[in-house]
Amino acid sequence: MAENKVPNKKAICDALVQAAKTDRDIVVLCSDSRGSASFGEFIEQYPDQLVEVGIAEQDLVGVSAGLARCGKKAFAVSPACFLTTRSIEQVKVDVCYSHTNVKLIGISGGISYGALGMSHHSAQDVAYTASLPGMRVYLPSDRFQSYWLVQQLLQDTEPAYLRVGRSAVEDLYDENTAFELNRAKLVQDGTDLGIIACGEMVQQAAAAARILGEQGISCRVVDMYCLKPIDRAQVLETARSVGALLTVEEHVRAGGLGSMVCQILCEEGISLPVRCLTLPDEPVIAGNSAQVFAHYGLDGEGIARKGKELVKE
Repeated sequence: MAENKVPNKKAICDALVQAAKTDRDIVVLCSDSRGSASFGEFIEQYPDQLVEVGIAEQDLVGVSAGLARCGKKAFAVSPACFLTTRSIEQVKVDVCYSHTNVKLIGISGGISYGALGMSHHSAQDVAYTASLPGMRVYLPSDRFQSYWLVQQLLQDTEPAYLRVGRSAVEDLYDENTAFELNRAKLVQDGTDLGIIACGEMVQQAAAAARILGEQGISCRVVDMYCLKPIDRAQVLETARSVGALLTVEEHVRAGGLGSMVCQILCEEGISLPVRCLTLPDEPVIAGNSAQVFAHYGLDGEGIARKGKELVKE
């Protein structure tokens, strides 16, 4: 697995820069976040296709919806913690209820802001956004998937929320990997334990699978980057292919990936040991991402420990 020095948010910018060469309707809107969003190249090449609203997330979404109603392809970029809380009413009414072509890009998602604490963490954003009618929710795992996802979203006119972290993550894929919208990606197959993860947790899940593989435990790893609409068929196939199932997410337990997976299994009457690894229902500890993941068992070693316990049960 090659090390990647390009954050997912930069890959999103690259996709929009490429598309804007031939599409003047693409417009990016920021809330005093152009630098932290890594959108410098877009601003440099297409200054007339950028709107800076300042620290006003409600206006960010409202203006984006207005431009979309005028035929623009609006990408509203802001820290996920603010985009999905301060402007949630505008997202609900101006975007979802009105079916406007606004793509919400939540940057520095999860606990990316680390020591800044709960005010800057977005550990509930999947629950917020997935509960809104008509809103699609995506957590891409690496730069390739982020790039392909934006390319696909440019082809439709329905709302979507896309959350990425702050730092660079290792590549899971390469330029030749097939990508299909709203279809989860099977990272590796296995029979003893299934691990379904999303976002940056997919890299951690893959690391856990390598650790468990060395201990003789065969792991199936699924990249469920599409949380809404979730790939129901992949959830069922995985559950029927393994002896136990583990979900892993950088989100609280309520309303996240684990809740969605368990609901599907219950509806289908599928019974197997299932555990959900999540952030706790409390303000998380202060620290960088690696420290926080390790503390809550969301790194490769922690996931492997929980997976081994689950298989033994």
